Amino acid sequence: MEAAAAPRRDVRGRAVCPPDGCREESSPERKVYMDYNATTPLEPEVIQAIAEAMREAWGNPSSSYLADEKGSPDLLNMSRLSMDVGLGERPRDEIAGSPGILSNNLVIHSVVKHFHENQTSKRDAVECHSHVEGAKPHFITCTVEHDSIRLPLEQLVKEQVAAVTFVPVSKVSGRAEADDILAAVRPTTSLVTIMLANNETGVIMPIPEISHRIKALNQRRAAAGLPPVLVHTDAAQALGKRRVDVEDLGVDFLTIVGHKFYGPRIGALYVRGLGELTPLYPMLFGGGQERNFRPGTENTPMIAGLGKAAELVAQNCEAYAAHMRDIRDYLEERLEAEFDKRIHLNSQFPGAERLPNTCNFSIRGAQLQGHVVLAQCRTLLASVGAACHSDQGDQPSPVLLSCGIPFDVARNAIRLSVGRSTSRTEVDLVVQDLKQAVAQLEGQA
Repeated sequence: MEAAAAPRRDVRGRAVCPPDGCREESSPERKVYMDYNATTPLEPEVIQAIAEAMREAWGNPSSSYLADEKGSPDLLNMSRLSMDVGLGERPRDEIAGSPGILSNNLVIHSVVKHFHENQTSKRDAVECHSHVEGAKPHFITCTVEHDSIRLPLEQLVKEQVAAVTFVPVSKVSGRAEADDILAAVRPTTSLVTIMLANNETGVIMPIPEISHRIKALNQRRAAAGLPPVLVHTDAAQALGKRRVDVEDLGVDFLTIVGHKFYGPRIGALYVRGLGELTPLYPMLFGGGQERNFRPGTENTPMIAGLGKAAELVAQNCEAYAAHMRDIRDYLEERLEAEFDKRIHLNSQFPGAERLPNTCNFSIRGAQLQGHVVLAQCRTLLASVGAACHSDQGDQPSPVLLSCGIPFDVARNAIRLSVGRSTSRTEVDLVVQDLKQAVAQLEGQA
């Protein structure tokens, strides 16, 4: 009797059968997912928290009565508290439910509005500098920021609403250095926004140093009658891979994105001393939820899932990071052993800390553009960089070019990002898959 074929497996190892059953399908190549910087699967505990909230906390949190046994408002407060465990702050400093892009835009929008309101109320103090900047708010960011920061700022410049300085990252460290950020400050500088960790190289930015120096600068600005400079960091890539504490970072705003740390596809915005120390203005109107800053009925199940994901990070962050670092280092060792001098590790910069899970590399060769190699792979599921740049074809990543990676090397880049359950066996499969893809593209298969 002929043995039944093994069921096909998805990227998490679960059996997937065709509509007419598993017996009709032979087992194709195993797939290995290494694109965790793009998105992550939900942890089972997160799925459970979401399901329980959908079943038992279905009431409108804004209602004056309890529509369910557990009470949605209580669940939302507990979920915020869980996020605070990971951030080291208070529940009242967070606006929950916003995607990362909306949070980033909300910060930028608020700073523009605050600048103009401050200009109106303190016109005499501002006018003494208006001949320098034309009374526009000035933003400072860097050349490797995510599009949800770069594009809104570019739009403000296009509309002549604001001035923006894009500070180049160091070609030695891959970082936006504090000296360069401080050198860009002007009298009307209103916000410095620098990501905590780059999504393509994994390089950690020196946010604590930048914040500390901006705070010292603000004391001198106050004496001169100038408004303070606020600091924002998009922590989307860092959360879940390293400790993130807003007190250590010293920032005024911090963006949280759930689906980067095994949570649902919503996020939150941390604001230090919301409405008291740090200004925030709504972009949308039509409801009083989230203290009027983010109107719309709260998505209780997703917020519950976000809180559970943050709780898991708070409890297990060191273990997660240690495992990912071990797997990432093993991956780079295997790549160097297999491809020798042909490999270029694009994410290794002298003296720069990086995320424990991120490996960006190129295999030198005229036919080995990153997207071409990945298209040839039968096992590996990964990307050449940010998902929002997937339409760029064989154009090299602007992030890598900004970091000083040569054009022909950057064009061949592949970003592999490992996860909490990635194994050494999977690394071996991926390296073998890459070897076969390269051989086939170079006509050696």
